[in-house]
Amino acid sequence: MLFSSITFLYRFLPAVLLLYAVMPRRGKNAVLLAASLIFYFWGEPKYTILLLISSLSDYLHGLYIESHRGQPSAKIALVSSVVINLLMLGVFKYLDFFISTANTLLGTTIPQPGLKLPIGISFFTFQTMSYSIDVYRGDAKAEKNLLSFATYVCLFPQLVAGPIVRYTDVSAELSGRKLTLDRFALGARRFAVGLGKKVLIANLLGELCAVYAGAEDKTVLFAWLNALAWMLQVYYDFSGYSDMAIGLGHMLGFTFPENFNYPFCSRTITEFWRRWHMTLSGWFRDYVYIPLGGSRVSTAKWVRNVMTVWLLTGLWHGAAWNFVAWGVLYGLLLILEKKLLAPYLEKLGPLSHVYLLAVSLVLFTVFGDNSLTNLAVMFGGGALWDGNTLYYLRSYLAVLLVSILGATPLIRAAARRVEHTPAGTILEPLATAGLLLLSTAYLVDGSFNPFLYFRF
Repeated sequence: MLFSSITFLYRFLPAVLLLYAVMPRRGKNAVLLAASLIFYFWGEPKYTILLLISSLSDYLHGLYIESHRGQPSAKIALVSSVVINLLMLGVFKYLDFFISTANTLLGTTIPQPGLKLPIGISFFTFQTMSYSIDVYRGDAKAEKNLLSFATYVCLFPQLVAGPIVRYTDVSAELSGRKLTLDRFALGARRFAVGLGKKVLIANLLGELCAVYAGAEDKTVLFAWLNALAWMLQVYYDFSGYSDMAIGLGHMLGFTFPENFNYPFCSRTITEFWRRWHMTLSGWFRDYVYIPLGGSRVSTAKWVRNVMTVWLLTGLWHGAAWNFVAWGVLYGLLLILEKKLLAPYLEKLGPLSHVYLLAVSLVLFTVFGDNSLTNLAVMFGGGALWDGNTLYYLRSYLAVLLVSILGATPLIRAAARRVEHTPAGTILEPLATAGLLLLSTAYLVDGSFNPFLYFRF
């Protein structure tokens, strides 16, 4: 079940919110757990048991680690927890990739199991691993209540697409949280913004990318237009889902961490990754990079640490060589910035934004193109442009301009100026309702999108 679906918006969510509101405090976690399991079962009936096994495994591991803290057996339990999580992730997400690679390199014919990837497995395995590690380090107390812990692992707002919520982020709210009308309204506004990002912008940008993919004659201009649309689509998909998750969290009394902070306003790749998918970057920093020694090691070991993190980051995003290449290239660029490019980028001033955007366009093309043929077209692999290219540029120019503007803080700053004014008290609920209605209209009729009425 997707957040951006009629079933979720007008059946599942209202029923859950109504039942949650009338349920006494002690029963709210039970409602959330039942709703979350139904939500997951809707899309993954076979693998719901996997989610429950993951919850039970790390719940028991956490209790054992805490009761044996300081003893060798606690470390054994930690290793057991991490291995179980990595095995689940490895078997379902990477086994086919590793077998295919081995067959190619060794000339073998090992059959691939072709297992379907469980929805959200990259998120919930990382969350449960961080829990066991935090309990072992003493950064978190083991959760004694299985219902509360299972609610944390299965919580439907962030289960499928993040952000990665650590147990320490919500441990207090699992046992006691306050839901006010103001906070619910804040969550509803945030959810509507995320829904609009996903449905009205990301989906339409995806349509442009699909047009490019199906074009017989791909021009250089169309390839760069596709690269821009794809990069922005990824951003609005990810950040839209994060906004919806954070909004749903507020509506249920939880505070989830922010995941994006206008990354395309960065001046360097280093800054970009402090603003993009922040919960993932923070996870790798705290559980991989720093344990390896971070930057307080020799240069050779630091390079090893950075490249390890970025190889894993690439693989986390997908089991294919373009994701590996994407991660390795980002790692190399971060090393170059740190050791060589930093003073030159500083001298560039605002022009360093151009560097960031150019690099991002190229690397996001690598991210989305397993064959890398789009890169060849971008750098002179066809005619410069044609009538078809200009037609689609005019048709999608409005959504491209809006998506570029929306990737900056300008719209948010304007909204904040009127937020606490008399006009704001009227405009905010109207804007929320308008986004919901426009998004609904698109979901009902995919041919409807307000941006397509503005053709240049």
